Amino acid sequence: MLRVMIVDDHPVVREGLRGMLEADPGITVVGEAASGDEAVVRAGDLTPDVILMDLRMPGGDGVSAVSRILVNRPGSRVIVLTTYETDADIVRAVEAGAAGYLLKDTSRADLLAAIVSAARGETVLSPSVATRLVTRMRAPAAESLSPRESEVLSLVARGLTNSEIGRALFISETTVKTHLLRVFGKLGVSDRTAAVTTALDRGLLTR
Repeated sequence: MLRVMIVDDHPVVREGLRGMLEADPGITVVGEAASGDEAVVRAGDLTPDVILMDLRMPGGDGVSAVSRILVNRPGSRVIVLTTYETDADIVRAVEAGAAGYLLKDTSRADLLAAIVSAARGETVLSPSVATRLVTRMRAPAAESLSPRESEVLSLVARGLTNSEIGRALFISETTVKTHLLRVFGKLGVSDRTAAVTTALDRGLLTR
C-alpha cells in the first residue's frame, strides 16, 4: 500500500485527486496540504511514500518545499503536478530533487503508473516535459548570454529604454543596440518582448 500526500492550494483539485487515487486498492491518501510550508510540516508527520506537489502556491511555493521536505525525509519521492511547463520551472524542480514532473492533463492511468514508478526510485516525466529537457540539453552553447547581455536584457525586462540602459551601464546607446541584436540572434527572436519572454522561459533571466 503506497502512502500518498496531495499538495495543492485548490480544494477542488485535492478532492478530485483524492477520489481518483483512492479508487486504486494499492494507494492510500494519508493527507493533504494547501501550501508549500504546510506540506513541509505535514510530510514530517504523515511520512508519505510519494508526494504530489503543485508548483505555484501562496504560502510557500512547491519547488522550495521539495528541497525542504527531502532534507528531512530523503526517502519520500516528490512528483511535481502542475499546469506549468516552462524550462525554468522544470529545471528548478529537478534541481530541487523532484522525482518527476507531470502536467495536470495527465491521464489517471499515467498518474497512477507514475506514482508506482516514483516509489520504486524511477524518474517520471510527462512526454512534453521530457522533450523540453532533451531540447534544452542539446541547445548550442551559443544560446548562453554573456554577463553584459544579461545585464542589458534584465534592464529591458524592467521597462528601460535603450538610452536609459546606456546611462545605467555607462555605455552608448549604439552599444546597447549591439548587445540586444546579439541577444535576439542567440534566442532566435526579433523583438525586445520576445527576448525577455524567451529568456525567462529558458531560465536565462530571473524574474
